[in-house]
Amino acid sequence: MIDTKWIQPAAFGAVAGAAALAIVGFGWGGWMTAGSAETMAGDRAEEQVVLALSPVCFAKYRADPMGGQTLTELKAAQSYQRRQIVMDAGYATPPGADGPDRDLAAACAERIMEGS
Repeated sequence: MIDTKWIQPAAFGAVAGAAALAIVGFGWGGWMTAGSAETMAGDRAEEQVVLALSPVCFAKYRADPMGGQTLTELKAAQSYQRRQIVMDAGYATPPGADGPDRDLAAACAERIMEGS
């Protein structure tokens, strides 16, 4: 025969232990939901694409006969305006894309400023 006086405390202990495990796992253990993992993977993929394409953007700048004028505009512009200058110059449009990439433009503006 089963002693029923221990069922309720055991159930509460199991629930409390599961809750504590979830709190510790998600809070400090590095666990994440599938949606969070997918978002993180997408962000990292975007960062790597920008990193891979920034030399192409810089090469477009170097090949542009008006590159000196673009550099002058970048140096005179506020930091938040530099992305648009690079996009307007056409350096931040990846091969095969319909339009410029904003993150690539920001990375390219930094690289142009560092390379000058």
